Amino acid sequence: MSDSDGGCCRCCFSFIFTLGLTALFMWLSLRTSNPKCSIENFYLPLDTTLKNPNDSTLNLTLKLENTNKDKGIKYDAVKVTVSDSQNRNHLVANVSVPEFYQGHKKKAKKNGTGTANLTVALQVASNKGMRVFWVDLSTSVKFKIMFWYTKRHKIRVGANVTVNATGVKVDRKGIKLKSMAPRMGSFCVVMGSLLNFLVFSLLNF
Repeated sequence: MSDSDGGCCRCCFSFIFTLGLTALFMWLSLRTSNPKCSIENFYLPLDTTLKNPNDSTLNLTLKLENTNKDKGIKYDAVKVTVSDSQNRNHLVANVSVPEFYQGHKKKAKKNGTGTANLTVALQVASNKGMRVFWVDLSTSVKFKIMFWYTKRHKIRVGANVTVNATGVKVDRKGIKLKSMAPRMGSFCVVMGSLLNFLVFSLLNF
C-alpha cells in the first residue's frame, strides 16, 4: 500500500472519529430529562364531623423538580385526577395548576384545590381507617435550550396515596409519581445519532 493510500485511510479514520465525537456531543447537549413530580401534601375531608361538614374541598401540594443542568421547562396546565383505584373506575376529584415556566435545576411547589365527590371517596374500602386513592398527573412540557424551545412532550405519571380516617396523607415524605410507560425518548435519540453516524461514514469512506 502506497503512502498516499495510507494517508487517505488516516484521513477517513480521523473524519469518522471526529464525526462520532460530534454526534455524541450533540446528543449530550440535546438530551432532556423529564421533571420529577411528587405529592407533598394531600387532604380529602373524609371526616364530616370535623370543621365544616359541608366542605368537600380536596387540597394538595405538588412538587416539580427540573433536574436538567442547562435546560428550562415550560409547563402547560398541570392536570391532577384523583380516582378510587388505578383502574380509574370512579372519579373523586380534578385539580388544575396553571401553566408556568421553571428554570434549570429549580424546584417548585404548587398548591391546588378541587371539589371532591365524597360519596365516591367514602365508598373506597377502608382498612383500619386507611383508604388508598390513585392520583394521576398529566401535562405537556417544552424544554428551553438556549434561545429556542423543543416540541411538546406529554407527561403522565401516577401513584397510590394512602390517607387516614380524616383524609390526611399518611406518608410524611413526598410520594413520587412514576410513569407507567417505558421510556423510549433517549433510546430513539441514541439510535438516530448512531444511524446518522453510520450513513455519513459510509458515504465518505
